[in-house]
Amino acid sequence: MEPKPEKVCAVVVTHNRLALLRECLSALEAQTRRPDRVLVVDNASTDGTGDAVRAEFPAAELVSLPDNRGSSGGFHAGLEAAQAGEEEWFWLMDDDTIARSDALAALLAALAVLADLPPAPALLASRVVWRDGRLHPMNTPGFERSDVARLVEGAARGLVPVRVTTFVSLLVRRAAVERHGLPPAHFFIWSDDLEFTARILRHEVGYVVPDSVVEHRTKEAHTAVSSSGERFYFLRGLLTRSGGRPPPARCRTWPRACGPDCGTAGRCERRSRPPTGRTSSSS
Repeated sequence: MEPKPEKVCAVVVTHNRLALLRECLSALEAQTRRPDRVLVVDNASTDGTGDAVRAEFPAAELVSLPDNRGSSGGFHAGLEAAQAGEEEWFWLMDDDTIARSDALAALLAALAVLADLPPAPALLASRVVWRDGRLHPMNTPGFERSDVARLVEGAARGLVPVRVTTFVSLLVRRAAVERHGLPPAHFFIWSDDLEFTARILRHEVGYVVPDSVVEHRTKEAHTAVSSSGERFYFLRGLLTRSGGRPPPARCRTWPRACGPDCGTAGRCERRSRPPTGRTSSSS
């Protein structure tokens, strides 16, 4: 008997970027393996997003928030709404994520590749590129280096174990959300995805699937640090995750994954000190 097909709910968070949202949703419709359900979380847009989604993408479900809660609040609300369905997987992305036509199919194909390598993955992430095809610096994952055997075994299967990653095309298992909770809504933007994935991967495993490719269509190939925009939220998120302490001098992963959930397997000097000031969203 063939295994039951995995059902997928795509969760797209948007705010006043209707043109990009149209491209994002059109790319989802063009998938060789389309998601079974699409949720669009509208962060109180004022550019006609709600009406456009209803008219142009009637199959999508619209979650209209009364105020702009940022991407953090949007993903929190989106995952909460997704849990009301029956899908086993939630595919998370912003409205500027343009998935190649086989992106979801490649993510799901990785499950078969990993079927005989327990434990089953809690999340799978796409390879994220910019407009010119190079890897997007904002979405460089933090790789899992503490389990060398898994790293070697994953590489042999064309997959890379991760310790932390972003919400730009992240496939997360429903059961993992039920076990570890929702992303922190109060971050507004920046670092909510790092906290969420680090929290899950502290106990479970995840992989980057290089054959699954999406374009992160930002104006520039920037990072949270090099962006001239909302650095306050990025730094606040980092300090929240790290208990308000400055980075240790020899930490190899700051600012990507440092804090109580740092995945450096004892090489970071912070791991030798008991964590303090953990947030209520940490497990």
